[in-house]
Amino acid sequence: MDRYQEAYTRSLQDPAGFWGEVAEDVRWVKKWDCVLDDANPPFYHWFSGAEVNTCFNALDRHVEEGRAEQAALIYDSPMAGGVRRTFSYRQLRDRVALVAGALADLGVVKGDRVILYMPMIPEAVMAMLACARLGAVHSVVFGGFAANELAARIDDAKPKVVISASCGLEPGRTIAYKPLLDAAIDIAAHKPDHCVVVQRPEVSADLHQGRDHAWADVVARARPHDCVAVAATDPLYILYTSGTTGRPKGIVRDNGGHLVALKWSMKAVYDLDPGDVFWTASDVGWVVGHSYIVYGPLFQGCTTVMYEGKPVGTPDAGAFWRVIADHKVKVLFTAPTAFRAIKREDPDGALIEKYDLGAFKMLFLAGERTDPATLAWAEDKLKVPVIDHWWQTETGWAIAANCMGLHPYPVKPGSPTKAAPGWDVRVLDDDGNPVKTGEIGAICCRLPLPPGALPTLWRADARYKEAYLDDFPGFYKTGDAGYVDRDGYVFVMSRTDDIINVAGHRLSTGAMEEVLAAHPDVAECAVIGVADELKGQLPLGFLVLRAGAARAEREIVADVVADVRGKIGPVAAFKTACVVGRLPKTRSGKILRGTMQKIADNVPYKAPATIDDPAILDDIESALRGVGYAGGRA
Repeated sequence: MDRYQEAYTRSLQDPAGFWGEVAEDVRWVKKWDCVLDDANPPFYHWFSGAEVNTCFNALDRHVEEGRAEQAALIYDSPMAGGVRRTFSYRQLRDRVALVAGALADLGVVKGDRVILYMPMIPEAVMAMLACARLGAVHSVVFGGFAANELAARIDDAKPKVVISASCGLEPGRTIAYKPLLDAAIDIAAHKPDHCVVVQRPEVSADLHQGRDHAWADVVARARPHDCVAVAATDPLYILYTSGTTGRPKGIVRDNGGHLVALKWSMKAVYDLDPGDVFWTASDVGWVVGHSYIVYGPLFQGCTTVMYEGKPVGTPDAGAFWRVIADHKVKVLFTAPTAFRAIKREDPDGALIEKYDLGAFKMLFLAGERTDPATLAWAEDKLKVPVIDHWWQTETGWAIAANCMGLHPYPVKPGSPTKAAPGWDVRVLDDDGNPVKTGEIGAICCRLPLPPGALPTLWRADARYKEAYLDDFPGFYKTGDAGYVDRDGYVFVMSRTDDIINVAGHRLSTGAMEEVLAAHPDVAECAVIGVADELKGQLPLGFLVLRAGAARAEREIVADVVADVRGKIGPVAAFKTACVVGRLPKTRSGKILRGTMQKIADNVPYKAPATIDDPAILDDIESALRGVGYAGGRA
C-alpha cells in the first residue's frame, strides 16, 4: 500500500495508536493518560491527562533545537507603503515573552479570555502566541467587524483584555478600529478590564484614561514571561462563526489535539519541511489564518509570510507573484476567489513572466469550491501542482486533500481528492442511510473526529449537539453536499442548502457553476435557486465577465444557457443569467449565495456581518429586477 493508504487505514482502525505515534513529535510537559478519551460520547477528548504549552512548541523549542536565527515570520505590507519586517525565531520568542509579561501585568492568567481585534500586522501573531504562552484563551475577531458583532463576541467570551490597533488598511481607505471598539464596549453587557492598542502611523487612537493602554508602553514596562503548562484538553482559542439564529457560535480548539494535528499536516498534506517558506494569503481573523499563518508553520519550524494586501490592486494583479519571488515561497495557500480575481485582471497571465518563481513548488486552494476552469488556468500559467482541499472553521484542518507529503494522487478537477487520514467521510441520505457510489447526499464524518477538530462550542454543549450531531446520530454534519466516486475521491458540490429541487429533481448548483465558469468570457460566477410556482425552484446564474471580454452580454448569457442545457440537460431548467460587476462575498472570499437568493425571492434579509462591501447588494438587486426577480418584472 502507498503511504497515504497505510496512514488512512490505520487512522480509522487504530486511531489511538496512529495519533499516539504522531504525537511523539510534540514536546510535552507531561505525557497523556490516554490518547483518545471516549468515556462520554459524543464529547471526545484527545490526549487526556497530558500537559503542554502551544507557544513553546511554536517558538522556544526551535530556539533550543538550532533554529534561533532562522526567519520565523516575514511581514510584507504593500498597504503600509511596502513595509517589510523579518523576525527570527529568537526575536519572535523574545517579543512574545514580553507581550505575555505585559498581559500578566494586566491581570491575565491561565484560563482568562483575551479578544484580539486586529489587522494583519506582526503584533497580531505576537498577541495570539502570548496568550498561548500564558495559557489564556484568545479569540480573534476580524478587524473592522461592526460594533454590534464585536459586542456579541465580547458578551459571549467575557474577555479580561481586548487587544486592538488604531486602524486597518484597505485599498483606498483607512478604517479606524478604536471608535468601533469603543462602541462595542458601550453596547456589551460585559466590560473588559483593559484594552491594549497598537498605534499605527496612519491613525492615532484616543485612549480612555485607566482602561486603555498603548501597546508600546505596556510592552516596554514588561518582563519576559515563561510558558505556562496547560492541560492538552484546555482550550487554546475560541473562533466565532455565524450561527443560523444570528447568535455567533464559538468554535473551541484545544491545545493538545490541535498541536498534534497541525504539526503533522504540515508535512503530510503540504509536504513542507523545517526551513521551508510557507505563505498563506488569508487573514488571522479566519481559521485559515489561525492554522496556517500562525500555528502550523511555526510548529513545523518553517518561515511563515504575513501579507497585508490584496491579490489585485496592491499594486496590480502581479502582487502574489512578487511576494513569492521576493521571499522564495515554496507553497502558497489561498482561496480560489483570489485566483479568479487575478484571472479576471490578467487573463493571459502576462504578469507572471515578470517574476522569478523558481522556488515555488505548489499551490493549495480552499475556502470556496475550486471550479475546474480556475484550476486549469492556474495549472497552465504557474506550471506547478494545483491542489484543492476541503475543510471548515469547525475542523481546523483538511477533511479531504491530496496529501502531497504521503502519496500524491492524480488531480480530478472539482475534487479535493480523498479523505485525509483520521476523517471517516460518508455520504448519507436524509434518513441517515449511505447513498450509492456517485450519488449526491449529505457529507458527514463518523465520530470521533480526529485531533484538531472542535470538541464542542464555547460553553454551549447542547448547541454543539443540535448544530452538528443530532441530524445524523453518530456523525458530524458538515452541512456540505456532494458525492464520493468509485476511486474514493470526494466531490463537494455545494452547501446542503444550495441543493435545489427543480420539479422533484435534486440538482447541484456547483455542477452548473462549473459549466458557467468554463466559458472563456466568464471570470467568476454563481448559481442560486429561486422560487418558482410551477417547478418549486429554478436555477439562476450570475456572471462576472473577464477584463476585455469582446462579445455582447446577451450573447454570453445565451452561450451559458445553451452550455448548461447541453452538459447537464434540460432537467436543469437553466434559462436565466444576469451579468454583474461583482459578486457579494464575505471578507474571507465566500460568495453570499443565500443572501442573493433572499433578494431574488423578494423576502426580508439582513446583510451578513462578514460581508466585504454591502453596496454590492444594491447592484445585485438592480440586476435581478432586470430579469424579473426581486420584485421586478421581466
